[in-house]
Amino acid sequence: MSLFLALVACNPTSQKAPVIPMEDFFRNPEKTAFRLSPNGEYFSYLAPWEKRLNVFVKKVGADSAIRITSETARDIAGYLWKGNNRVLFLKDTGGDENFQLYGVNIDGTEQKGLTVFEKVRTELIDDLEDVDGEVIVGLNRRNPQVFDPFRLNVITGEMTQLAENPGNIIGWMTDHDGKLRVAFTSDGVNQTILFRQTEQDPFSPILTTSFKETVSPFLFTFDDKMLYTSSNLGRDKTALVIFDPATGKEKEVLFETQEADIEEIEYSKKDRKLLSVSWTTDMEKEHFFNSQAESMKKKLQDKLPVYQVAIGSHNKAEDKFMIRTFSDKSRGAYYLYDKTSEELTKMADLSPWLNETDLCDMKPISYKSRDGLTINGYLTLPKGYDPKIFL
Repeated sequence: MSLFLALVACNPTSQKAPVIPMEDFFRNPEKTAFRLSPNGEYFSYLAPWEKRLNVFVKKVGADSAIRITSETARDIAGYLWKGNNRVLFLKDTGGDENFQLYGVNIDGTEQKGLTVFEKVRTELIDDLEDVDGEVIVGLNRRNPQVFDPFRLNVITGEMTQLAENPGNIIGWMTDHDGKLRVAFTSDGVNQTILFRQTEQDPFSPILTTSFKETVSPFLFTFDDKMLYTSSNLGRDKTALVIFDPATGKEKEVLFETQEADIEEIEYSKKDRKLLSVSWTTDMEKEHFFNSQAESMKKKLQDKLPVYQVAIGSHNKAEDKFMIRTFSDKSRGAYYLYDKTSEELTKMADLSPWLNETDLCDMKPISYKSRDGLTINGYLTLPKGYDPKIFL
């Protein structure tokens, strides 16, 4: 999601606005990247320690958190929960972007390097949420230019290679059972989607598109037979469609809008249902397929009316959620939301040193281009001035 902030304080005519140091707009947040544990009893976040972002874990309702990583050279690049008692995180060395995967217990003990190989980069393909102790990663260990997929045991470090990259595969995708069944190749201009029915079958090409076309799978349908995909085949804007890998064709259009390309989808893994699809014009917009999800989003928006609301991490039962807010004048805050009790608890402001009242409103505008297209933009004017003097 995009966030725009005025880089100078507004200048109201009635009083002198404070001067805000440029560094305040680029400081690390006090706390960010909140995640709930699968059982919902703990949450984690990134926060500065020795000027670097490290992982902290806190029991819901507790007074203090435990720092479980101690990086001083580089920020933690990313992290995730693997079960209720262990966290996986990525870090590189000296900014070389050869990220390595580590595991650590939620009390900070038993830190273990899992993909610590010299000049090798690790990419996460699937966290295998429903598989204890395993994830799927991509490693360029065999060939620095391409990534092979491996099933990795995060306790022992044992790895099993799932396929060999022939040299042109740029991405991999799994089904809901964690089986590697889709791959993507590119020659720099055209992209091809490869598919296989089982992990014992070879990958076969099912569709090739040019740089003018977009067919991008989000995930498998919940029977693992079809794909939820964004596609602009035969249309100007990308739409959400069901794509049949057996025929290499679209089967059904689920949603499209002439306002913009669709961007993201949300779904319930517990209920095995598609929840919503989103796109952006002057702000993020959302179409719901599920009335319960729509109702929850409305309740949250009513509780936080000044901000845009994004629903983030949740527990496995999907009754506790991390909520993120943001606006034109604020990086926003994180909240913990209990769906059952409808209790909303503020966890942290991202940049409490920035006073929203010192910053200007950003107004959405639009105008027609010479060929009749609508161009969206934003206009920020100083407080206290008549907008006419700028026109």
